Amino acid sequence: MADVEKGLSKTEHMVLNVQGMNCTGCERKLYEALCSFSNVSNIKTSVVLAHAEFDIYGPFDSDALVDYVKRVTGFVCTTVQQSVEEIDMILTDPQRFVKEESLPVGVTNVCVVSKSTIRVTYFPKIIGARDLFSHDLFRTAKLAPPAPRPQIASSRAHFHKVFLMTLVSAILTLPVLILAWAPLPKHEILYGAISLVCATIIQVFVAGPFYKAALKALVFMGIIEIDFLIAISTTTAYLYSVIAFAYEISGHPLSTRRYFETSTLLVTLVLLGRAVSAFARQKAVESISIETLQTPGAILVDPTTKSEEEIDARLLQYQDTFKVLPDTSVVTDGVVVTGETEVDESMITGETTLVHKSPSMSVIAGSLNHYGTLTVRLTRLPNENTIKTIESMVDEAKMTKPKTQQIADRIASFFTPLILVITIIVFLIWVAVGVAVRHENARTACITAMTYAISTLIVSCPCAIALVVPMVVVIAGGVGAKHGLVCQSSETIEIARKTSHIIFDKTGTLTQGKLSVEASYYLTDNLEPLLQTILGLTSSSKHPVSVAVAKFLKTSGTQPHELKSIVSVAGKGLTAMRDGSTICGGNPCWLGFEQLPIVQDILLLGLSVFCVSVDGRLVAVYGLKDQIRPGALEAVQQLRKRSINISIVSGDNKGAVQSIAKSFGVPETSLRSGCSPEDKQTYVKETLAGEKGIVMFCGDGTNDAVALAQANIGIHMNEGTDIARSAADVVLMRSSLKDLLNLLDLSKAFFRRVAFNFAWAFTYNTFAILLAAGAFPNFRIAPQYAGLGEIVSVLPVIAIAMHLKSFKHKF
Repeated sequence: MADVEKGLSKTEHMVLNVQGMNCTGCERKLYEALCSFSNVSNIKTSVVLAHAEFDIYGPFDSDALVDYVKRVTGFVCTTVQQSVEEIDMILTDPQRFVKEESLPVGVTNVCVVSKSTIRVTYFPKIIGARDLFSHDLFRTAKLAPPAPRPQIASSRAHFHKVFLMTLVSAILTLPVLILAWAPLPKHEILYGAISLVCATIIQVFVAGPFYKAALKALVFMGIIEIDFLIAISTTTAYLYSVIAFAYEISGHPLSTRRYFETSTLLVTLVLLGRAVSAFARQKAVESISIETLQTPGAILVDPTTKSEEEIDARLLQYQDTFKVLPDTSVVTDGVVVTGETEVDESMITGETTLVHKSPSMSVIAGSLNHYGTLTVRLTRLPNENTIKTIESMVDEAKMTKPKTQQIADRIASFFTPLILVITIIVFLIWVAVGVAVRHENARTACITAMTYAISTLIVSCPCAIALVVPMVVVIAGGVGAKHGLVCQSSETIEIARKTSHIIFDKTGTLTQGKLSVEASYYLTDNLEPLLQTILGLTSSSKHPVSVAVAKFLKTSGTQPHELKSIVSVAGKGLTAMRDGSTICGGNPCWLGFEQLPIVQDILLLGLSVFCVSVDGRLVAVYGLKDQIRPGALEAVQQLRKRSINISIVSGDNKGAVQSIAKSFGVPETSLRSGCSPEDKQTYVKETLAGEKGIVMFCGDGTNDAVALAQANIGIHMNEGTDIARSAADVVLMRSSLKDLLNLLDLSKAFFRRVAFNFAWAFTYNTFAILLAAGAFPNFRIAPQYAGLGEIVSVLPVIAIAMHLKSFKHKF
């Protein structure tokens, strides 16, 4: 194993693009190579995305790790930079940067990409993209055309390499086929010599990588993979042909003639299958990428002179201001400085309703501006905006493996050795048939048996099994994102169809979370200082109740008083200090005021109650009302029709929770009020214990995070907090509960396609092996055509996965 015990002592998340993976055997080989390092953990690999990521900790040398992986697997691996920006420049003499040491501050690396292109890696918060081109070192450089995503670039490079090898093999195979099958004058020795030369070139240079990959897998990993079977079968056909040709030259030809066309055509068709499979996988990955929503250009506005300049979006920097014209897309995330309009955010959130925008409001990348012109101050660069965030979340989900994938991997790991055993059995059976039934001599029987064995080895295809699940995962993740469903784990898509119980938080989930103060009572005569204190307390929190009270006080012209030691108590309220007094604000149960008449009167109105106390004495009571979220009633009704149980938990008081529950028809036995985060977690645990199906929790706030993590599937409303999002399995980008129904439907569509693909892979391999082994008297698959197996087996799997793109949300 390579020595990686050098370098920096820290934990780092590494991402590799891997060129050369074709099937689950390749993926397993990569996984085993990474597992050989004791300081590598959390390994995730994907044959479809040609991608691997993992955590590496302690002293390490990342270059040594990459070199070791390259050496033992044969794959071309490149690291992906994550916390920095990269930009490609065109120069007349890029080689001068090979030894360049005096780089500008903020530039971490300059590498030569091609004869005329360099790639500059830099920290955008230290030096901007346009600042780079203004530096003396890069003043003569020009911006290079945008490079494709690393994953797509790696897939394209792999396809081009396989396609080139296929083309070379086809050119060399063509004369062999003509000499073997065309009605030509009899010059057998000459034809045999030409065929031998062509077949040898193919066997050594074209099929050479099969031998290298098979030996590395066998020696370093102890794995027998598909390349091993290809190497055995092609070598057998080639060596027999060489021996037969030698006998032919000596004047003692064998009863079965040479067949160089078998080994050459076999290699060509195997490569053709891999080229077609690689191309189909690449196009599938590209087709569901939401990166296409990123606008390539921007209109830069000088805030001082108001002059405008059209630039490439990659040249945007922090503090920039850009213009968004009518009927154009927003370049990147920002805040409106001037202008007023309505934007269509459906490309990002799935929500078709136009959203009004005015100064100080945020706009998101990819949304379509309608009638007005906006001037926007950039808050996030194109490489880190909402489009990129969603894309990274979707990619992370694609890297996870659901249970069905684990089953497929387990089957595939046994598949190749099993085929080897079956091939030996087929060979022995046909030898016995030839000698005992057909009364052939042993040599003729062995030659005939060899042709059946070669067909059996090649026609079987574990690639179809390997792609059964990951292809559907990739497409489903992209389809979900385009419909406003961002799944952070592929297992979520797999199990959502089995949901039997959904637990909803109330405020901000079933309701809009935009409360308004309907009643206010003060139990003191010195009102002005009290109002200032309450505003100072509530202004420190983003909880919907605090926001509503603060907004109510600000409308009356109250100015906040600065408080000390403000502490937020999750699910309960706030505490602070002022002039030696303890100020508390929160729900009446926490403060012990729930039985007071004034509190009870507000509770009877079905309002949420917010109480304020000074040194334990009640001084103010507010009654707040929330509106039911649009579409929530219909969503819950549809979930009930699917026999899904509904529960509501909330930190709000009992009266407010009962009022909402009554609107949704949820019985009191399925309600919990006055819940802390721990109470919500406990309720989820109790529900999990009593349910055989999947339990979802749907919430939006910080105090929902533990419950979201506890449930089988945590659903986060996009309007909520980042803490809740990080704990959730699914983010509803358009904050509509109807998307729960779309998630369930997408999960069912996912399962149907995975089931069909499993059935196809099983059916194909069963019949293909029987046909190749000669189980049917009147029909068999000849050795030279067995290489078509990969195309026949893999393309339907990819096609069925691609059909998921036609998924339409019904709600």
